[in-house]
Amino acid sequence: MTYPTHLLPTTVVGSYPQPDWLVDRGALEQHGVPRVHARDIWRIPPAHLQQAQDDATVVAIGEMERAGIDIVSDGEIRRESYSNYFGLALDGLDTVNIGSVIGANGRATPVARVVGTIRRKGPVERRDAEFLMRHATRATKITVPGPFTLSQQVQNEFYADEAELAMDLAAAVNEELRELKATGVDVVQIDEPWVRAAPDKAARYGVAAMNCALDGVPGPTVVHICLGYGHLVRNKPSGYAFLPQLAESIAQQISIEAAQPRLDLGVLGELSQKTILLGVLDLADPAVETAEQVADRIRRGLEHVAPERLVPAPDCGMKYLPRDRAFGKLKALADGAAIVRRELTG
Repeated sequence: MTYPTHLLPTTVVGSYPQPDWLVDRGALEQHGVPRVHARDIWRIPPAHLQQAQDDATVVAIGEMERAGIDIVSDGEIRRESYSNYFGLALDGLDTVNIGSVIGANGRATPVARVVGTIRRKGPVERRDAEFLMRHATRATKITVPGPFTLSQQVQNEFYADEAELAMDLAAAVNEELRELKATGVDVVQIDEPWVRAAPDKAARYGVAAMNCALDGVPGPTVVHICLGYGHLVRNKPSGYAFLPQLAESIAQQISIEAAQPRLDLGVLGELSQKTILLGVLDLADPAVETAEQVADRIRRGLEHVAPERLVPAPDCGMKYLPRDRAFGKLKALADGAAIVRRELTG
């Protein structure tokens, strides 16, 4: 399938709930958002894990499509977190003798140590993208953690300047994205939540690293930022410390969450050249939105963004939801977008 041409195409941020038969949710909760390996979350023995992950990925793709989502992902089913799957596959890291960094929550988090030059050893997500392409009947999207965020999730013991670390990570991400696009996947996205947590560093080299990561990658390309998973973070600010600066990125699309934090959407005027993936599903709210609630959130977005540049999406962190709730919310997303689309087109 090619990228949708109708107004208000719906998508997901990336993740979808992993089945309880695949992961131990209690173990996942204990890890939070792991930066190092968290192999104890998997219920399936290593010899059969890839096959089980493949089966669960087929289920996730099918549920997204049954819900009516226009641009689907692989659900990130094979990942322990959004970032460690790719990040820990790079050369230059010690993933055994681990270090720590202070997270946005003020607590020390175990991380890999940078002990040499960061390089991409080879394909990380290519098989995932090819698998997605084989099983999806709709447009497709795959995600990679962004270089700035990766640079904040390691203990740097090698680079004299953290900006150099970020640029080497960007080169590795760029190699990966070029290979992923060559599979035929429609959309690639880099996840950069840490630009909000470290805006001063992001102002110095964050956008440069993103642009290096996206250089020469054909579109559509997306940068995703967020305020923390709704399941884990309850009191979110109503604004981003680093959003207008993304106007300088070469990404064609910017993905933000707006539903749970009740974001002041006036800031979107500063991204007038970008397509906006607007989070209209509150993942901290256990109630499944009605289609009309979603439609109203989309209408509010349209007060600041032209309909040709708006892509309704969830807030991020869907992997932490019960599957029935996730499916219900995605169905409301698709139905709510359809309501507004009919209003726009008659």
